[in-house]
Amino acid sequence: MLNSINTNAGALLALQNLNATNTELATTQSRINTGKRIATAKDNGAIWSMAKMQSASSSSLNSVKDSLQRGQSTIDVALAAGDTITDLLTKMKEKALAASDTSLNTASFNALQADFVSLRDQIQKAADNAKFNGVSLADGSTTKLSFLANADGDNFTVNAQTLSLAGLGLAAVTFTDAADAKLKIDLLTTALQTATNKLSSLGTSSTGLDTHLTFVGKLQDSLDAGVGNLVDADLAKESAKLQSLQTKQQLGVQALSIANQTPQSILSLFKG
Repeated sequence: MLNSINTNAGALLALQNLNATNTELATTQSRINTGKRIATAKDNGAIWSMAKMQSASSSSLNSVKDSLQRGQSTIDVALAAGDTITDLLTKMKEKALAASDTSLNTASFNALQADFVSLRDQIQKAADNAKFNGVSLADGSTTKLSFLANADGDNFTVNAQTLSLAGLGLAAVTFTDAADAKLKIDLLTTALQTATNKLSSLGTSSTGLDTHLTFVGKLQDSLDAGVGNLVDADLAKESAKLQSLQTKQQLGVQALSIANQTPQSILSLFKG
């Protein structure tokens, strides 16, 4: 090896090794701080791009879940109104049956008739007020509602079920005498069957929404896990590596210090 006071090859080599160790140490510390093995595009452009696209897909599913949950709430409100309406129909049938009794006096008949009309009007009010966020599946204002089904913008469609008096065939229904009240019993039986059939359809749609919402949640979890597999750092591994690099750094500093002292040994050549 050339003995020179101008060029210290050993110090240069030691400095190169120390710089390499410092670079590795900085990378490891960054991974520990961020928790990510690939935090920026310069770490690994292809994997970073893939992870970003998958993260975007996962994030967009939040909007899908919000839409499906609105759908659930809209159906739940309609079902609640439907339960009230079926109860009212049952009571109307009871009033009609009671009014069909020819032995009733006029006052009793008129009271039953008034109760019947009041129950009828409550049905319409229940249907009109069955709204969530200004939208209803029960009042006849729409034939169907569509909610987001996936990140591509496809829709999950729910058919509306009109539970108003018109939808049940009971618009302006009443009775004028006992014979007329008896005729209305079959009409109310039919209306009650129609209402339960419509509620059954809404219940099926609600189950479909619940199932799809569960699927979307699982899909989002899978996407998030996939992104983690691509970019997350193994902190146990990085911690062990940090200890190793810190030791290596200290040794590198000592090696550089020793190499820098080498030219001083040349002085011994000139001592007499």
